[in-house]
Amino acid sequence: MRNRIIMSMLTGATLLASTLLGAGPARSADVPAEFGTDWHDPVVAAPPVTEPAGKTCRVTLAEAQFRDFTPYKGRYSPPEGCGDRWSKVVLRLDGKVKGRQYDRLGYVHVGGVEILRTSTPQPSPDGIEWSVSKDVTRYSDTFRADRDVEMLIGNVVNDTYTGVIDVKVTLTFFAGGAAARRTPDQVLTLTDGATLTAPRNSERILAEVYATGSGGGCEEYWYLTVPGSAPYSCPADDGPYREVQIRVDGQLAGIAAPFPTVWTGGWSNPFLWYVVPGPRAFDIKPIEYDLTPFAGLLNDGRPHRVEVSVAGVPAGQSGWSTPVNVLVWQDAGRTHVPGALTSTKATDLVNDSSYTPGSEHRVDTEGGHALTVAGYVDTSHGRVTTTVSRTLANTSVHRWTDGETVDGLDATWTDAESRTVDGPGAARTTRTQRTYAMDGTTTLGAADRLRTVLTLGDRAATTETRGGVRTAWSRLDDTYTGDATYTINVPRDQRHAVGTTSERYRLYGSAGCYDRTLTTAQGVLTEDRLRC
Repeated sequence: MRNRIIMSMLTGATLLASTLLGAGPARSADVPAEFGTDWHDPVVAAPPVTEPAGKTCRVTLAEAQFRDFTPYKGRYSPPEGCGDRWSKVVLRLDGKVKGRQYDRLGYVHVGGVEILRTSTPQPSPDGIEWSVSKDVTRYSDTFRADRDVEMLIGNVVNDTYTGVIDVKVTLTFFAGGAAARRTPDQVLTLTDGATLTAPRNSERILAEVYATGSGGGCEEYWYLTVPGSAPYSCPADDGPYREVQIRVDGQLAGIAAPFPTVWTGGWSNPFLWYVVPGPRAFDIKPIEYDLTPFAGLLNDGRPHRVEVSVAGVPAGQSGWSTPVNVLVWQDAGRTHVPGALTSTKATDLVNDSSYTPGSEHRVDTEGGHALTVAGYVDTSHGRVTTTVSRTLANTSVHRWTDGETVDGLDATWTDAESRTVDGPGAARTTRTQRTYAMDGTTTLGAADRLRTVLTLGDRAATTETRGGVRTAWSRLDDTYTGDATYTINVPRDQRHAVGTTSERYRLYGSAGCYDRTLTTAQGVLTEDRLRC
């Protein structure tokens, strides 16, 4: 049931972090008994992008109205008056839409480099506006020359779905070169879809993959798929375990757990997401893979195959987008940095989904994988050895009844990563433990009243050490809860929808503290609280 409802209510996905508030929180007396024809503009609890003081220059990247799947195409030129080294570069998307529309997935490319993967909130009949900000300083090399620009938010406008998506995207450059030492020397894309020719003096290579399961099919909510032997509307041969893998010349070079993004029509219930989207729904972060152990191989001046795949997707089935950027730091003291891949060690991939029939059907899933790669490069400042280890695990319990009138999932994903760089001076190690969680149930009851109760979690703990001594640390806990009910299969004005949502975003550590809570009822923002 859930998947049939979802497929009738969404075809796309979602956006980026710093949506700004309009009016302040309402008093309880101002909260209506049910949703009306308008609600608060979308807002997220994640921190806004900080902006340094000093001179700024602004460039418009794109200004377009999206009615179909025709991309906007334009031309970018570097800003005048702010030099070509910047302390920060901030992208901002301003959007508005009204009427009826699904959530829609979108991207912005500059010179072929994907600098934003985004999607849209669903509008009210009276219309909404939203703003999104992203720190794109890491793409500074791309912004130093004239480039082609392409943007697309694929959309459908007809007599039923009337929302035209109107957006403007700008870049703001902050003069000053403080960040130039930290940003990549080159930002590359793969030619012919999978071929990379790296500079011969690369000393650090990082791949980022904007992996999203989307497009209206079952891979849009891959975490709910079940083995084909189970009577459910979204089958997958091996069940719901997914793993995003990257290979260099056919050799496994990195693994990662995809984030279980819930788009703004997800879990059969758009009333959960109108004001406060789920974690990352407005900030589609790329998966990062450190390919530095392969630098010695990639530095030979020849083209190499770099390919991304998603394990667990049924053979021949589409639904995943995996564009790749490659960030390269070069050794200014050498024209060629030799090296070698010294070690690769992987466990067998575990993917076990077992189906138990009954009045309540059940699928239990256990999945996991581990990979360690190591290699060295002989730089102008000495030999540097990089070792990267990653361990993935997933457990989930999916329960549903005949007809999927009750449909629930309780799932956890962990992605533990360690990176050690050992060269001149003390060894430096960064460890990150990521945990994603989803616990929810959709129930279709009497009089076609559909209720969804859901909790989502995005957590991470990061520690940096040098010579065994801790030098920095951080903890992230982003938790969303929602409970919404409406009548299905009736006109919009007869849904009698009610719903409460809350998000608390906590980030603290050696760099400081940020703690914000948002609460809504019937589309009205009732709390916006900062604790730090």
